[in-house]
Order: sequence, then C-alpha cells, then structure tokens
Amino acid sequence: MQVILREDIDKLGKIGDLVKVADGYARNYLVPNKKAIEATPKNLNAMDHAKKMVSDRIRKLKKEAAADADMIKALALTIKAKSGEEGKLFGSVTSMDIAEAMKAQGVGIDKRKIILDEPIKRLGDYTITVKLHADVTADFKLTVIAEE
Repeated sequence: MQVILREDIDKLGKIGDLVKVADGYARNYLVPNKKAIEATPKNLNAMDHAKKMVSDRIRKLKKEAAADADMIKALALTIKAKSGEEGKLFGSVTSMDIAEAMKAQGVGIDKRKIILDEPIKRLGDYTITVKLHADVTADFKLTVIAEE
C-alpha cells in the first residue's frame, strides 16, 4: 500500500514522502495515528499544496525543538539508585527512568527520544543526548548517585 507521510518516521521517510508499506502497517498504525494518509489520486493531487503547508510545519517544529533544546541543555538531573560496594547498580537506569526524572523537573520528553547506547549500570556522571528533531539534538548532564 502506498501512503503519504505526515511526519518524519525513522527508517521510513520524511514528511510528504510517498512510500510503499505493508497494508497492515498502514491500516493499523500509520493512518490511525495520523502519521500518514492513503495515497489516492485525490490525495496525490492535494500533496503539492500540502508540501507547502508541510514545509511551514517543519519550520515550526524545528523552532519548537530548538526552544526545547535550550531548556534541556540547562538541565542537570540527579537520579538515586541502589548500588553495591564498587558503584555497580542493582539493575540499571534506563531511558524511561530518565524521562520520569525529566518530567519531575518540568520537562516532558518521550522516552524514545532519549538516546542511550546501553542502560546505565554504574554510579557517576553521564552526558545524555536527546534527539528532539531530525536536525536538533540536546545534551544534558545526568548524575547517578547511591541511594541511602
């Protein structure tokens, strides 16, 4: 099935792209979540007009992402975790834990936007990257300390 993307989707395409995807993926995920529309002849003709609208939307999203990036860069989080004697954690600090700590600080970010190569398993200071937009990323400092 061919669909027109309404937002950037990693490994699939950018806004306004005409892509071929599996029928189930389109019907069950992309279209209901308003991430894409079906590529009918009517929609294809409207795509030219929509591309102009999309470019305005991209600029707006990028501007909002840049504003969010400034807030995130000023952020310094501290997460308490249970640990052993040598600074090794019982469990790990994941992107979900980081997202919850950010929300407590007043910055709501989806956990999928937090880039971690691997879960944090030791006490210490870390630099965490948040990908807000295809072109906008922000780094902030995370400190993992031992729980008393």
